[in-house]
Amino acid sequence: MKKHLLYFLVICMFLCSSCMKTNFDDNRDQQVKDNVENVFGMIFDKNHDWCTTTSNTITVVPNSQDAISKVQVFATEAQDSTYAIRLLNEAQVTDNSDVEITIDVPFNHTDLLVAFISDKGSYFYKKFNLGDTKVYFNDPAKSRTRGLSENYTIPTIAPVISGTVETFANQRNWLPGEVFYKFDYQTLTGNDYTDNFKTIFRTIIFNYFPNGRAYDNLPQIKKSGYYNETSYPITTGGDPIIISPIYKNDGGYHEVSEAEIYYYYFKGDLDAAEIEALPKYRAVDLSEVYTNNDNNNIKKQKSYLLAYFGDDIPTIGTTGSYQFPEGYKIGFCYKSNTTTDNKKKQGEVYGDGRLNYNINNWGNFKTSKLGNTDPRMAWMPVNDRIFLCIESGTDKDFNDLIIDVEGGIEPIIIIPDEPEYNFYTFLYEDRLLGDYDMNDVVIKGRRINETTVEYTLMACGAQDELYINNIEGSIINKNTEVHELFNKQRGSFINTTRGDNTPYVTDQITVNKNFSFLDVTTQPYIFDKTANHTVKIATVGQDPHAIMIPYDFKWPLERVCIKDAYILFNTWGANKVTSTDWYLFPTKDLVFN
Repeated sequence: MKKHLLYFLVICMFLCSSCMKTNFDDNRDQQVKDNVENVFGMIFDKNHDWCTTTSNTITVVPNSQDAISKVQVFATEAQDSTYAIRLLNEAQVTDNSDVEITIDVPFNHTDLLVAFISDKGSYFYKKFNLGDTKVYFNDPAKSRTRGLSENYTIPTIAPVISGTVETFANQRNWLPGEVFYKFDYQTLTGNDYTDNFKTIFRTIIFNYFPNGRAYDNLPQIKKSGYYNETSYPITTGGDPIIISPIYKNDGGYHEVSEAEIYYYYFKGDLDAAEIEALPKYRAVDLSEVYTNNDNNNIKKQKSYLLAYFGDDIPTIGTTGSYQFPEGYKIGFCYKSNTTTDNKKKQGEVYGDGRLNYNINNWGNFKTSKLGNTDPRMAWMPVNDRIFLCIESGTDKDFNDLIIDVEGGIEPIIIIPDEPEYNFYTFLYEDRLLGDYDMNDVVIKGRRINETTVEYTLMACGAQDELYINNIEGSIINKNTEVHELFNKQRGSFINTTRGDNTPYVTDQITVNKNFSFLDVTTQPYIFDKTANHTVKIATVGQDPHAIMIPYDFKWPLERVCIKDAYILFNTWGANKVTSTDWYLFPTKDLVFN
């Protein structure tokens, strides 16, 4: 009887404790819900999944006779007139075999690109769409031999020198007696670029040379080494050389629409004075191509042949040829004839900065603050084409005029800087009844290659004893407390207050090729030992106690709610398909920089 009574009492205690636990959990959940509504001042979309990223696996097929050594996958983001390119993953290619790559793609990407990289360092880009399963490299042979892009109809009538043009350098007594030469050039018509190529062109050019007065792109040019005396492409003696003005953006100041393009050629190595003495030939009168309203459009409208007139000083009536001999260097001059601003915008500028000494110190040109011998033109290859990017005026973005140069010149290979790996920022709120400043633990991850992921512990705005799970590196792992990783005492706020500059903590781990930052089984999560609970990335219907942002995110300062640091957060929270780019618009004074 006592045994039965004891058994009955144990069962009752168990049932009561179970009921009490259930009631406590219900209470806690309600308290959390009430706290969330109080902090954010609203009720979130009950179907919100708090996801800002999607995962995709593609097969990249080299399928080429070229020696492709590596492929890289990028997400691009448009930022006004500039483009950010972020590397999502990369893989080595062996024997031109297919490569399967898993990528985590920000919802708000503009485009996706695959770069096929040869063993010589040249890049060829292909655009693809989210959801595509394969991307093929089908570069035509011309990318290896540098030929014409299409079958132009070359005139049979030889070009003839028809007149001379006085230069501004002559008028200003910089180069007394200097004249330029005109010939009866022929305007060619060809096909405009495809929309696909325009996307690639705009993305690559304006990532490498960001567009706008705020950008100084001269360091990129100098880093390439392809400027001044090294900036001359070499003639092959094969196809004619054809140039096509394809982009204008001079701010509507007539700098381009009232300008001309001249060129010159020579063999061997010449100093600046010898190059200044060379005859220059007009290739394009840009007033035939552009009006003042043609800014920021990419279009191949008209093309022009360069002509070879021998090595002597020409005279009126000198006959030339559209066939260049092999081994000549080709240089370009931009002649600004604008009639505005009291002639302060008139002058000849060169890609070879040794010829720019006077113009870089003249009138409006000097406001660019280019050095005495700095170039005003730069080369940039995109796929099978090379482009001459010209700085015509008062800044250093080198995007006032861009010309496609094709035909009988040797390829130009400029190896761009290593692209920036895309960051994925993990934000955690440690307390159940939190203030949602989302900085109690901040971790940034980036994928270095197929099997390597780098994690960086950025900040800790919590006083509790915290541990990071699912990283398991040699430095960052579940056995080392977060504050200790920073060499700080528990209870310290780390990189969440203005002026703090505690060094970040970085570690690398090896992952499977199919790794994804979206995989809940491998996502970092927090164990709060003080409160004895875990904090994992929020899922459907939960409060946003932990979220992942697919960028190099600026987290809120201490005790600043994320809705205040990012004023569009609540809009996104109310409806998951609106303001999905909320994380791009911080309130500057409320985030950690």
